Amino acid sequence: MYDRDQLFIDGKWAAPASGQDSISVVSPHSEAVIGHAVSAGPADVDRAVEAARAAFDTGPWPRMQPAERIEAITRLAGIYNERRADMATLISAEIGAPISFAKRAQVRLPLTMMSAFCTFAADYEWCQERSGLYGKNIRIRKAPVGVVAAVVPWNMPQFLTVTKVAPALLAGCSVVLKPAPESALDAQLLADLVAAADLPPGVFNVLPGGREVGELLVRHPGVDKVSFTGSTAAGRQVALACADGLKQVSLELGGKSAAIVLDDADAAAAATGIQMASLANSGQVCNALSRILVPEKRTDEFVDALAAGMASMTVGDPADPNTQIGPLVAQRQQERVRGYIESGKSEGAQLVTGGADMPDGLDTGWYVRPTLFSDATNDMRIAREEIFGPVLTVISYRDEDDAIRIANDSEYGLAGSVFTADVERGHGVAARVRSGTFGVNEGYIMDPAAPFGGVKNSGYGRELGTEGIDSYTVSQSISTAASS
Repeated sequence: MYDRDQLFIDGKWAAPASGQDSISVVSPHSEAVIGHAVSAGPADVDRAVEAARAAFDTGPWPRMQPAERIEAITRLAGIYNERRADMATLISAEIGAPISFAKRAQVRLPLTMMSAFCTFAADYEWCQERSGLYGKNIRIRKAPVGVVAAVVPWNMPQFLTVTKVAPALLAGCSVVLKPAPESALDAQLLADLVAAADLPPGVFNVLPGGREVGELLVRHPGVDKVSFTGSTAAGRQVALACADGLKQVSLELGGKSAAIVLDDADAAAAATGIQMASLANSGQVCNALSRILVPEKRTDEFVDALAAGMASMTVGDPADPNTQIGPLVAQRQQERVRGYIESGKSEGAQLVTGGADMPDGLDTGWYVRPTLFSDATNDMRIAREEIFGPVLTVISYRDEDDAIRIANDSEYGLAGSVFTADVERGHGVAARVRSGTFGVNEGYIMDPAAPFGGVKNSGYGRELGTEGIDSYTVSQSISTAASS
């Protein structure tokens, strides 16, 4: 049992304001409570923002040289590395991620990101000189934006946290993190690691809680910038709140990404690539390839290859290293995904494999079998709405232009992929699809050097790469009169 009855605010663990509720974290596999975390309240939000505000306005952190902050985050990365196994086990237990995926993507990838951001910060142009048009010398200084509210969901909790917190801290900002209730425990473990790294008080604070805590934080007048990852519906509300307070905001929202399989692609290779890119974390990934566009003349071949791979996946206990598909994070998510499966059947799509029934041998847990639909059209709900589960929809197209038209016929624009024997042809397709990220012969990989983010209803702003540091800075222009 993981129990936390304090909040990490101003560099120390302290009791919350009186009368706060406890968050029960439930295993998606056993349906048993595995731990508790205390939920922050309005007074705790005020206290955390005030601590972050003081750390930024009068503390040493934003006034340090970049090299000093890099040294501190490098120290944190070393401590994080020592606790990798603990972090992976905890994330697997709280959200149901298969332990092999938790070790690789939920923990090792964030650690890689932390180290990569330190490298980017070392090469970052924090200050540059320009010659002005009026004979003056112009200095452009990259200054930290201020107090950052980082709001992250449960599906990739450490990855999404690190991609916000690391660049914000390296830029000289202070951060208040609001994790989701389902993944409150790993955020508390991260706070332990930050405390061990001995960062200045108030630089990093953690406020577990539900939507109401996020609303208080986003609207707080002491916050300068909001970085939010979540649903498009919630992102709209965050954007409105930030507009009202004239805060800077970055939004990484939902997706309904298309995998375009061209007529020259190898069926088995494409199926394997799509399976890896679409069903990791039980499909609970924002850039999952959930619409599979295949040429009419080869539809059966591609559907058979996909179905064979999906039907052979191991579904079960996330603690088992052989498990490929774990449970969904909550019963509400299981019911939601089952609802989409029934919708696909009622709208006339062909259920090829999977379905709403529990997998064989499992009596408890919020599981959904890997599910594949064919004979679908792009106007069906399963093709237009983000399901956030292990459900893939195959749509046939006439020619390349038709495939690109279907891919772009979506309110989302987060990611996408093309599978082809001709890489240059693949790059040509990528240039015609309106999305923030794209993969050729693979799902889009979260390379630390490449900016990540969406267009349309998938949000705006970029994370990762040097652009990820840009997101937490403001440009200050300083002009100097020529000496007389």
